[in-house]
Amino acid sequence: MRQQIDTLVRQTLAEMISDGSLPPVELPPELVERPRQKNHGDWACTAALKLSKTMGINPQDLAARLASRLADDERIAGVEVAGPGFINLTLADAAWQEVIAEVVGQGGGFARAAAGAGRRVNVEFISANPTGPMHVGHGRWAALGNALCNLLEHAGWQVTREFYINDAGHQMDVFANSVLLRYLEILGQPLAEPEEFYGGGYVADIARQIYEEEGDAWLEAADSSQADARLEHFRERAYRLMLAQMQELCQRIDVPFDIWFSERTLYEPDQTGLIPINKMLDRLDGLGYLYEKDGATWFRSTDFGDDKDRVLVKSDGSYTYFCPDIAYHLVKLERPGLESASLVNIWGADHHGYVARMQAALAACGHADSLTVLLGQLVTLLRGGSVVRMSKRSGEMVSFQELVDEVGADATKYLMLGRATDQPIDFDIEAAKQADNSNPVYYVQYAHARICSLFRKAEERGISASADDLGLLVDSSELELARIFSRLPELIEDAARDLAPYRLTHYAEELATALHSFYTRCPVLTAEPRLAAARLYLSQATRSVLVLVLGLLGVSAPERM
Repeated sequence: MRQQIDTLVRQTLAEMISDGSLPPVELPPELVERPRQKNHGDWACTAALKLSKTMGINPQDLAARLASRLADDERIAGVEVAGPGFINLTLADAAWQEVIAEVVGQGGGFARAAAGAGRRVNVEFISANPTGPMHVGHGRWAALGNALCNLLEHAGWQVTREFYINDAGHQMDVFANSVLLRYLEILGQPLAEPEEFYGGGYVADIARQIYEEEGDAWLEAADSSQADARLEHFRERAYRLMLAQMQELCQRIDVPFDIWFSERTLYEPDQTGLIPINKMLDRLDGLGYLYEKDGATWFRSTDFGDDKDRVLVKSDGSYTYFCPDIAYHLVKLERPGLESASLVNIWGADHHGYVARMQAALAACGHADSLTVLLGQLVTLLRGGSVVRMSKRSGEMVSFQELVDEVGADATKYLMLGRATDQPIDFDIEAAKQADNSNPVYYVQYAHARICSLFRKAEERGISASADDLGLLVDSSELELARIFSRLPELIEDAARDLAPYRLTHYAEELATALHSFYTRCPVLTAEPRLAAARLYLSQATRSVLVLVLGLLGVSAPERM
């Protein structure tokens, strides 16, 4: 709708310039905006304010001339010159009725934007370490990343979804040893827990599964080589079992990934015989951005705005965490077809200090401005208003899977998306299970189910939706639905630009409220036949938009509740 009104203003100005009513000038990029107050009309035209100086005409006089021409268009019901030169436009009912037909005609393609213009973007999210179950914070990143990818795709981007598996390094050794100790404990050989140890109940569960499948085959280790082989076996088994749990949970909640990237591959040589980490180090060194100090290798990140230089290789020859992370980002950017892609990473707020150094490293390698990082705040679990810190089942921290088991995937994802990424979330488990209007996801899903019920009843009565008499839709609640439909294309484009899918939850709830108002004010099945068919068609349009928005959020649209 915005584009149509903007085009109308431009065409009108072009005609006035062509017939000599106005002097020739170049038109600015934006000439219409939504007014801040509803009583100011549907659109505000700012052309007179922006062109008056260039044209040498008083803005109010210019606004009056333009307004008189715009009033002649059949889509405009009212024109008012206000303030220093605004033109407030009120659209005719026919314009909103056209929107209803457009929604039904385009179906799932409605509000598809071209902002991405086919450009590529890689979104990396969740990326939990495979040393323990995903926590509720990971659940927020799952919901956010999935919705963001859906949104970007609808806005015209080519999206790759990626999960970075941190399956290398010291943490994996600690994990393997923890599982091995629990395994030996099952076999009657309890050992003292070392200082670094994963003590969660899930470790014992993994050990029990290995025991049930392999018995006491790994009880004895006669020498150091056998001990090493045993630890390696437990590292691999425990890792695979934990990764499988993560992948199964993502599949269960319908959060797909195109790539599960293993950190291990950064230590594997390619056809040149070099591992990606060393290739990255050679590259930075060749560019003059590495130096030696105190036996360590440092990166001159301060050359690119970081607050201090960073160590990549420690004095003992081991890599810092930062080192393979740089290599990983370069691997992503240098995949075929992704050389000019944008990277979006979703990290926890505790990684805020990591952003500048990563952006500095990519800039040094010729990829300045390629990385955007969303930092998500924490999730606090509540039950009836009281903070929940431990699982009743395990006596440990509540895992993401336990939350989904109790609340359901839809409610979990929707409520995780209810606030901006940089705001913390208080997630009340009991409130999330409520089947009433106090629960936002129930409220929106019920709006869809209500329309589905309406269509079932209409079919029983032989009533079909029709666009033949949309001119009968003149009630304020009917036209309000169309107004809300018309805002979705702008919302999707703006939310994709700002990486802000949470705005879709607010839109969905506003649309559900408007639907419930229409349902109360405007009887459908008992109206006279032509009006009933038109109202059913409006209901069809509403259902289509609800399905679209819920789908972008990664939430289902149930037909019965």
